[in-house]
Amino acid sequence: MRQEVAIIGVGQSAFVRGYEGSIRELAFEGYREAMEDANLTSKEIDASIICSAPEYDKQRTPAGLLAEYLGLNPKPTFYIESVCSSSSMGLRVAYSLIKSGLHDVVLVLGFQKMSEISSADSQERMGRGADIMWESPFGTMMPAYYAMHARAHSAKYGTKEEDLALIRVKAASYGSMNPKAVYRKEITLEQVMASDVVSTPLKRFDCCANADGSTCIIVAKGEKAMRMTEKPIWILGLGAASAPLNMTGRDSLTSLSVAREASRGAYEMAGMSPSDIDVAEVHDCFTFAEIMAYEDLGFAKPGEGPKLIRERQTYTGGEIPVNVDGGLLSKGHPIGATGGSQVRTIVLQLRDEAGPMQVKDARVGLVHNIGGVGIYGNVTILGRG
Repeated sequence: MRQEVAIIGVGQSAFVRGYEGSIRELAFEGYREAMEDANLTSKEIDASIICSAPEYDKQRTPAGLLAEYLGLNPKPTFYIESVCSSSSMGLRVAYSLIKSGLHDVVLVLGFQKMSEISSADSQERMGRGADIMWESPFGTMMPAYYAMHARAHSAKYGTKEEDLALIRVKAASYGSMNPKAVYRKEITLEQVMASDVVSTPLKRFDCCANADGSTCIIVAKGEKAMRMTEKPIWILGLGAASAPLNMTGRDSLTSLSVAREASRGAYEMAGMSPSDIDVAEVHDCFTFAEIMAYEDLGFAKPGEGPKLIRERQTYTGGEIPVNVDGGLLSKGHPIGATGGSQVRTIVLQLRDEAGPMQVKDARVGLVHNIGGVGIYGNVTILGRG
């Protein structure tokens, strides 16, 4: 197993719908937990990477603000933005900084305080993640894009609305166990199916919610990692990809090319295949997104993703447990912090510290994090020694 760069500490704030403090205070919550987890002081951090999506608060350069507030000056700080996959991309950059020899210990902090603006303004900003000349002026929004993918999959493979609803039932089941999640109540299939339509076939319970939150990941060079912690979690594979911003440039509506390409790169780097993965976190911004991820990551053949959820193979005890922390659907989706939360979940799973959500004997985990509607893709494979 590759033992060159490891995660030695993880932290996360509670994800909430309306955080009352500032972005500094919000960021500190994830930072404090990670630093305590790694048993480090700020002086031991060689560099920091701050990850978020701009336009949700008035601070133009949050990396500078947070580096100061967290006591990380005068070490260098960087700002990374790839919308919803920002903190996964930040982890990739941290790995690169360490492998290059520039730094030995790098902190990756993702945050978003989405409640600073109204839901309508938030939707408008998300819409501008699409082509502002040819798409967003016509009212395209995130639910509509994923609804289009779901309808295409249904037309080609016969996927049913009940299949999507089963994803939310699973998410709610595990979200009820997660103290960091926004939504901690179980939901029945009937409740999901009866919820208001947002964009056919997606209903209210098929959609994740905006949230405020922060996450922090501390990454270290191999030799240092083994001295600093008894439970280093090794970065085995990193894959990343991009796709045309404009949907007319895409090759498929039943799949995301960035997920396929990023997973190919991650599996190749790790020397692994889908069958080697014991537990996964995938980007379930909408219920159908999880089904699409099953297929893009190779857990199911094209068109056979719904079979996994129908047979409960993505629950703990199943063939490939997926999003057993509740996923974005239950945790909420604070854009810049989402990938970091996914990584934290996998780290806890591999350290046997996931409590009631624990997957038995998990040794290799995967994180699938998508930015925008398949504009950016990051897949990360982690393993314990």
